[in-house]
Amino acid sequence: MDKVATYLKKHTESLVKDVGIETACKLTGKSKATLGRYYSDNDEHNDRFMPIDAVVALEREASYPHVTSALAELQGIGITYNERRSNSEGSGGINNDVIALSQRFAMLMSEYHQSIEDGVITINEAKRLLRETLALQQVLVEMKLHLEDETV
Repeated sequence: MDKVATYLKKHTESLVKDVGIETACKLTGKSKATLGRYYSDNDEHNDRFMPIDAVVALEREASYPHVTSALAELQGIGITYNERRSNSEGSGGINNDVIALSQRFAMLMSEYHQSIEDGVITINEAKRLLRETLALQQVLVEMKLHLEDETV
């Protein structure tokens, strides 16, 4: 088995164990044996991986997005885990997203204007701008998810 497959299987096992095998069976509709095959390192199961819909169902209940973070790492992508998960049911919808977007953009512009007053953006100012940009990006992602929910 190659390193990528081994890595994904280890994270799949971590995900199942995080949620608990019984709960994982209920959430995915899969048996214990089937779930075990998804993270087994036996040669006969080398090509078996957990379906993405099962990963999503389990990661909603897990303490950490084990498989998603592993996939990101394998692609050289950095992700930020937001424990808040504000895109859940009842989080306010599009109207609240628009308000949050306006507020975050205003904060970003305020940081930007403070940073360029002297004509030089210092490292600390750049870090503050980056934090505000990431917060704005998170609001946009949440807004996108709400809009996708509206189209279903």
